[in-house]
Amino acid sequence: MLVKRIFYYLVGLSLGSIAVYFFWQKKNATFDYGMDSRTLKTIRIKKRLFSEDAKTAMRKFEIDTLKISTILTTGDVDFGKGSPRERPCAKYYVTGTKELKNVSLLIKRCDSTATIEKIIVE
Repeated sequence: MLVKRIFYYLVGLSLGSIAVYFFWQKKNATFDYGMDSRTLKTIRIKKRLFSEDAKTAMRKFEIDTLKISTILTTGDVDFGKGSPRERPCAKYYVTGTKELKNVSLLIKRCDSTATIEKIIVE
């Protein structure tokens, strides 16, 4: 009797999980609850500007805006190297992952803009 109830529970849970997965996938919803994810999302939604130093580094190392966008989507934020509590504009140090792990960005996030201050390639 108990085994039968557990079986029905697991079947219902599995079907419900699959339905929720497809529902959220079509809604294009994101779950940005971690510190890195929230920070990167707030940087991504702001108007993006590039300093002259960053533009020079982009030309020198052949980094395009797609690579910058990839870092701002999947990168790791190092809060120790930045100044996240600085007012009026916080500064963040973001390092790329996988094939972009040697590229880091120093970003200054203000109320309506996010300026890529430096691009560091190691």
